Amino acid sequence: MKKILKLLYIFLSLFFMGTTAVVPALAENIKVGVLLPLTGKLARFGEIEQKSFLMAVKEINATGGVNGNGIDLIIEDTTGRPDVGRSAIEKLILQDKVVVVGGGWSSSVTWGAATVARQRKVPFLVNTASADKITEQGWKYIFRINPPVSEHPRALASFLKKVARVKTAAILHENTYSGQFGAKRFVKLCEELSIDVVMNEGYEAGATELDPLLLEVKAKNPELVYMNSSPMEASLLMQQVKMHNLDPRLYVGNAAGFTGEAAEYVYCHTLWTPSVPYPGARDYFDRFVAKYGITPGYHGAQAYAAMYVIADALKRAESLTHKGVRDALSETEMMTVFGPVKFVSYGKKTQQNSLPTYLVQWINGKLEIVWPKEVATARYVYPAPE
Repeated sequence: MKKILKLLYIFLSLFFMGTTAVVPALAENIKVGVLLPLTGKLARFGEIEQKSFLMAVKEINATGGVNGNGIDLIIEDTTGRPDVGRSAIEKLILQDKVVVVGGGWSSSVTWGAATVARQRKVPFLVNTASADKITEQGWKYIFRINPPVSEHPRALASFLKKVARVKTAAILHENTYSGQFGAKRFVKLCEELSIDVVMNEGYEAGATELDPLLLEVKAKNPELVYMNSSPMEASLLMQQVKMHNLDPRLYVGNAAGFTGEAAEYVYCHTLWTPSVPYPGARDYFDRFVAKYGITPGYHGAQAYAAMYVIADALKRAESLTHKGVRDALSETEMMTVFGPVKFVSYGKKTQQNSLPTYLVQWINGKLEIVWPKEVATARYVYPAPE
């Protein structure tokens, strides 16, 4: 009798399993580390990337994960400090035993973390930090999905050659590594285009009183004012610029923070907008806004795309070892919401993704792609109305 009841129990169990939608649980055993600034002055950007990483990994796990295994995302806060970043990646590698690391926001923090990843031979996919030197060392375990800072103004360069053709420029930049490097690159661009740089001045990050600097710009009366500012300071800088009514033919900013009423008609060279011609870009943007009530910007798109690149490499890796994942990353060739991803070598760069950049302009309170013209969502306004 007991044997019959046992067989009946097994039969009923199998029957109900066959008539009920059962989603098999994923084995949460593939550990992926992420480095982001979640506290400190960069926190709001780190949080956008964190949300994007989590959104992507939830989607990946919900559709079968990595060959039936789930991704266990371990996110460490760098606080925006290089020493903390190095400690964080050491923890991810030695304590958490991650097979790959993603993230990397500021260049100084990412540089320190990348040196650790190189020494430990752990693949590190950088998605935001833009200092050129990060992919100029020939390090076999370091990859980057986003363009280096030297390539950010490519669309702007084309616009200046074909449309604006200004003769004079003033440069304002933060006295940070990225600010100084970006200003130096723009000076080089001006030399190539025979634009006379009448002023090239820096200011301390976090400065709130820029009147003396802006009065000097006004006295120089340049046709172009180029502002190399961090996203945190850009909006405040633009408000003060507009108060002084500098009246150039065009303003150009290089940061995501140039927003608001004061930014009307300001141009920015950027890496991504939801209007870029990449499958899923608009859908990702809309879903992010609907879920979190804020816009992700190109930082969010970089993080979201990076998670899918990592998952793709994990699926293709011959073994889930550091070397196995590194080898798979080196053979990546896929489309993401941030654009096509293929790690190549050119010039001094190795394992660097190469992407176009865009020139956008605030027109009637809306950020429009205005160059290259083949992907423009609106015609540029030039020169800026007085």
